[in-house]
Amino acid sequence: MQTLGVRTDLALEAHDALRAQTGQEIPGVIVDRQNFAHGLVTTVEIVDEYGEAVMGRPKGKYITIEASVIRENNRQAHGEVVKVFAQALTGLFQLPEQANVLVVGLGNWNATPDALGPRVVKHTLVTRHLYQYAPEEVQEGMRSVSALAPGVLGITGIETAEIIRGVVESIKPELVIAVDALAAGSVERIASSIQLCDTGISPGSGIGNKRRGITEEEIGVPVISVGVPTVVHAALIAGDAINKLYESYNRTPPDQQTLDQIIGQLLQPFGGHLMVTPKEIDELIQNCARIIAGGISSALHPGVPAEEYSTYLH
Repeated sequence: MQTLGVRTDLALEAHDALRAQTGQEIPGVIVDRQNFAHGLVTTVEIVDEYGEAVMGRPKGKYITIEASVIRENNRQAHGEVVKVFAQALTGLFQLPEQANVLVVGLGNWNATPDALGPRVVKHTLVTRHLYQYAPEEVQEGMRSVSALAPGVLGITGIETAEIIRGVVESIKPELVIAVDALAAGSVERIASSIQLCDTGISPGSGIGNKRRGITEEEIGVPVISVGVPTVVHAALIAGDAINKLYESYNRTPPDQQTLDQIIGQLLQPFGGHLMVTPKEIDELIQNCARIIAGGISSALHPGVPAEEYSTYLH
């Protein structure tokens, strides 16, 4: 990925690639794995500056939930993933019941692979308005939650970080949860992995955009980011295909420089950058959005049963 100028947004993939390259554990990085009924939860914790340097990510916890059932039409299994997600999210924050939380759905609602954030906002249980306009509807175990889908720079002409910082200054939340689509290093990860981390997020980083981050340093409050891979760089798919073709004929694959040149020629019409997403991405995004929104609502409103969410969604 480094030689092709491609990166993955998933800390787990970055760690596994480094470990495969070095053949040893990565200093400054602690990994824990826990199985559950439908998959695996892996926590990659970067604990010092050396870990930051080799991983290319800030210190913090990166939790990846791997569950292929997310891609299936199995509501019962999705419900189990929601519980695992809610538990992982709850472990990343310490908030009083009266806390004010802002959920931000990053991305472009006009581009399906990038519409995860706005769709999560659509299904999230928001309650901040109830405290002022319908206090009788506020239940015990319910927090003040607001949600925002700020769009993208090309639509609004405003940096997303600027919009969020302005809203944060106005409503003063104790926590921001930012949801965004990610880029993976493998097609198997698309719509089957959910990453949570307590270090914030850099919008568009997976597709090469250098943008202001949604971090505590930028907006002034702690940020938990949530993301699902929805695209893979075509260079990675092409590289894997070429290598497997050579291996199927028991021939030595080309060296990395030759491979890079071949892939570069293939992707030249797109300036070397071409992202790939499955044709059923709309349904996959919908599954992921409902799971994440359910997990966020469950974690932030522990006193509200899931079957009552629809009462508050409009």
